[in-house]
Amino acid sequence: MNRKMLLGLLILVFIGYAGYSFVDSVTPYVGIAEARTATSSVQVKGLLDEKAEAPHMEGDNFVFTLRDEDTGETMLVRYHGTKPDQFDEAHHIVAVGKYRDGAFQSDKLLIKCPSKYEQQK
Repeated sequence: MNRKMLLGLLILVFIGYAGYSFVDSVTPYVGIAEARTATSSVQVKGLLDEKAEAPHMEGDNFVFTLRDEDTGETMLVRYHGTKPDQFDEAHHIVAVGKYRDGAFQSDKLLIKCPSKYEQQK
């Protein structure tokens, strides 16, 4: 093989690997019903369910109930970590993970707080 063919092959392999990694890292947003049946990691956006048991720690997990803003459906979330700093001011909560063992097992939480501009209205 000459150098140009080898370089071209390496570039094609790199582009293929980069494309595969990108597609594999994309985590779609789904509703609570879809999250229960998803086979891969998903993102679920919702509100803290005020009618459910108060958020609390269970061992190493932060546990709370998420409510779908559109359907009102609820789901127990077990976040593998401590309570996020801005959790009490959260406008929306996005949990990233998979549903199993009767709860949504989350490895990442994204806390969406109202902006300072919304508070001024």
